[in-house]
Amino acid sequence: MTAVDEGFAARLRAGTRDEHERAERSVFVEALLGGGLGREAYAGLLAQSYLFYDVLERAGESWRGDPVIGGFVIDGLLRRDVLALDLGFLLGPGWRDALEPLAATQSYVDRLVEVGSTDRGAFVAHHYTRYLGDLSGGQVIRRRMQEVYGLADDGVRFYVFDRVAKPKPFRDHYRALLDGAPWGDGERESLVAEANRAFQLNRAVFDDLATVYC
Repeated sequence: MTAVDEGFAARLRAGTRDEHERAERSVFVEALLGGGLGREAYAGLLAQSYLFYDVLERAGESWRGDPVIGGFVIDGLLRRDVLALDLGFLLGPGWRDALEPLAATQSYVDRLVEVGSTDRGAFVAHHYTRYLGDLSGGQVIRRRMQEVYGLADDGVRFYVFDRVAKPKPFRDHYRALLDGAPWGDGERESLVAEANRAFQLNRAVFDDLATVYC
């Protein structure tokens, strides 16, 4: 019996599952979701996130008109401005003055600067790991932060995608983009490898946050 080709999106998900799960099991994430950390730890997570979303979304602007991957640059996904709103609420108006990258965050930012605007597959790999995670597991984090810290809307706007269709139809659309893009020879394999690297970089940020807050 011939196996059904599930498409590239399914291959990407399967090929990154192990690294994705390792990131989700990090000490920092488990402590945060368990309610064992102060609100400053959650604010610290958002502050570090702002630094790499800023670079990723600047890279996205350079791809907006690209005939192959311009469709991935979706305004309703953009997180930088809502992160700024959350940080202003959690840390006050001077939050930018105190913003310093952790060592792992700087490595993440450096990688995004290196490949985000020059390698379309690498850009999509980082785009996929960030935004698809925000739309799925990020919703669990939002509910827990509301429960643990008594937040309503302010402070968790990062996880609210009010300009995106219902999550499942949108994820289906995103996977169709992955399946339909005319990737060149070797690009799919490189994209999977870069997505795994993105998960590793993200996990290293969690590890650094754990040294500060756990």
